[in-house]
Amino acid sequence: MLRRFSVNQAILSLVLDVGLTLAALVLAVWLRPKLPPLPYLTPVSRIRLPIALYLVIPLFWGFVFLLTSVYDPRRIYKALDELQAVVVAASLAAFSFAGILYLTFRDLSRWLYVTFVVINLALLLGWRLVARLVWRLNRRPGSGRRVLIVGAGEVGQRVAHTIQQYAWTGLSLVGYLDDEPEKLENGLPVLGSLDEIHQVVQAQKIDDVVIALPRRAYGRVNQLVATLHNLPVYVRVAPDYFSLALYRATTEDFGGLPLINLRDPALNDVQRLVKRLFDLALGGCLTLAALPVMALIALAIKLDSRGPAMFTQERVGENGRLFTMFKFRSMVADAEKLQAQVNQVNEAGQLIHKQADDPRVTRAGRFLRHTSLDELPQLFNVLKGDMSLVGPRPELPWLVDRYEPWQRKRFAVPQGMTGWWQINGRSSKPMHLHPEDDLYYVQNYSLWMDIYILLKTPLVVIRGKGAF
Repeated sequence: MLRRFSVNQAILSLVLDVGLTLAALVLAVWLRPKLPPLPYLTPVSRIRLPIALYLVIPLFWGFVFLLTSVYDPRRIYKALDELQAVVVAASLAAFSFAGILYLTFRDLSRWLYVTFVVINLALLLGWRLVARLVWRLNRRPGSGRRVLIVGAGEVGQRVAHTIQQYAWTGLSLVGYLDDEPEKLENGLPVLGSLDEIHQVVQAQKIDDVVIALPRRAYGRVNQLVATLHNLPVYVRVAPDYFSLALYRATTEDFGGLPLINLRDPALNDVQRLVKRLFDLALGGCLTLAALPVMALIALAIKLDSRGPAMFTQERVGENGRLFTMFKFRSMVADAEKLQAQVNQVNEAGQLIHKQADDPRVTRAGRFLRHTSLDELPQLFNVLKGDMSLVGPRPELPWLVDRYEPWQRKRFAVPQGMTGWWQINGRSSKPMHLHPEDDLYYVQNYSLWMDIYILLKTPLVVIRGKGAF
């Protein structure tokens, strides 16, 4: 239904990418002799490349972009998703071709190649940002595709919300059809009953019909589709799987039989690979830097109170998998046996298991909690793969047992040391009562979001707000 990219537009995008890659190479060749003195830079007055490279390099970039599905419209609705896909594809092309050059044509200047890669990436990202801006500015009201939703219940309203989010692509919600009169009384734009679908589609000049009926009304789907068979409209069905799916659903072909996967991972293969490499690289450096600090903390804990310096606890990780999480001990020994004395129930009947004045916390532990230094051993969990640097915090199993089904969506990504919830309230917003922040992260994940959270985390820790 989102038709910002047709086949012709995808081909135009490919041609632009190939053309701009060629332009970047030409510009880099022109710019190389003019570069100021730099380390390992040999001054040259003129550069001549084999004509074949001017043909092979742009075509290679286009091939890699096709191979990595940069032009797949289902993956690039959001600007961040598209830019991330371009960065990953351009990086893959650059490193792959560097290896090819090493084996075939070593005379190419390294500075020339780096200059080309930087200019190329800037051009490829730049035209996409300009195109999105022009698309938004030139979109005229009423000039897009008119959408009618059959069913004004929960499923239909979710579809309507998505249409409003992507209104900039040209989608326009005309209204609903529903047999229940109370939907009209709620102020929803209900244009008639389901039996009037043929007349409404003709009168309102509808382009797309989305059938979003609850499961109990699925018997009407065949009838509705048959009614519309002679009208030039696209008909789609939005399955009522929201009460079943833990995050997102995808369709897959199983020997010609379409299946709906209700437990698909929130991260695609490329995102998962990039996130894991990021965790290993940065997590490894942080672990080495933190080892002396962790040794001093362990000594302080042992001098302050009896018991081990390290505390292990079973937590719920990605997709509900249990793992052992490491922390520095910040409470008295056997503190878990005293949990029932700390638990409280608020006015809404919700359980509060953390208190600012928890009597079980030791003197050293209070400082560690305030500064979040008790979390440092979780770097080992990150290196093991049990956790990520960024993600929803891993929860206690007995609290997860109290979750509503929709709250379990937060386990669709690797659980992290810090996350969107931590930089927006920390313990002043108990995560089992306020999972909206975690769901926002799951639904809007990107590597740039991880970097933003990591950069903001030290500022939140320094302020110490909500940490106990």
